[in-house]
Amino acid sequence: MRRRLRLAAAEWLAHACRVEAEISVREQDFRHDAFMYEGEQAFLAGALPFIHAGLEAGDPVIVAVDRFKIGLLRSELGSDADDVQFANIREIGSNPARLIPAWKQFIDARAGDGRRLWGLGEPAWRGRSDAELVECHRHEALVNIAFAGGPPMSLLCPYDTGSLGECVMADVHRSHPTIVEGGGRRASDAFCGLDAVAAPFADPLPQPRAPVWELAFDSSGHGELRRFVERRARSAGLEGERVDDTVLAVNELVTNSIRHAGGDGVLRVWQEPGNLLCEVSDGGHVEDPLAGRRRPEDAQVGGYGLWLVNQVCDLVQLRSSANGTTVRLHMRTR
Repeated sequence: MRRRLRLAAAEWLAHACRVEAEISVREQDFRHDAFMYEGEQAFLAGALPFIHAGLEAGDPVIVAVDRFKIGLLRSELGSDADDVQFANIREIGSNPARLIPAWKQFIDARAGDGRRLWGLGEPAWRGRSDAELVECHRHEALVNIAFAGGPPMSLLCPYDTGSLGECVMADVHRSHPTIVEGGGRRASDAFCGLDAVAAPFADPLPQPRAPVWELAFDSSGHGELRRFVERRARSAGLEGERVDDTVLAVNELVTNSIRHAGGDGVLRVWQEPGNLLCEVSDGGHVEDPLAGRRRPEDAQVGGYGLWLVNQVCDLVQLRSSANGTTVRLHMRTR
């Protein structure tokens, strides 16, 4: 079995060389492939050759999938699994905005000796909410600019075509320069390009599906606002640190609005099944598409607000245009 997989790894590398002409020089150092599969065996048939290709090249390999797939891969890899760094994607990527920093941490720990970095990560899975899947697509699009020009890296993103909808699959083709499917690797005809990825992220968020509590704010009355959020969080069923995290996240966003976006804004809070949602809107404009997805430097002054919000919230959705900025926070209540 392992001999066949090693042969498959060699074939994978040979095929990758054959398609180099289809992929721009800019993308040769950073390869971002979507791997389409259906079922466990198809997953293994694509993932194992990729992992072996990295190991046989003597390069560092990291795999971020769920616990079940980690078990499958460890069983098939045998002693080779000791040379692979594994991470539970459902822990590090529950909020998709945390994934780019996680990959960056891996790169920073391993880069510097000229070797290619090999990463396999599955950001979307059955059971993700619609909002989470939207942000998975946003994450996958931003990956293309987050690591462009960095150390050589191959990133393979598995997508189970049997459990994810057609809309998700269409987004996958738009956010990945290349597609691995049926044993072949090809350029994606639907890839939107780096310029589109870096463009303003202004797509409107869905309207609330429940009654909304609304509170306008300015530079005064922070204490009242924090007490308002705390009451709403406790009423929704949050407790302890979860309440504190909600209050902290909203306070960070309100502070950003006051300092950087004209000094005022509007807070909206509502409940939907399984979630408390808090939304801060102001007249500012966020131009950096990676805002909140870069870990601030130790000596950096400012820039911690959106980063901190992404660390304590279950999901963060940021939309910004010339008309203003809205940040929506999701906190699971069950």
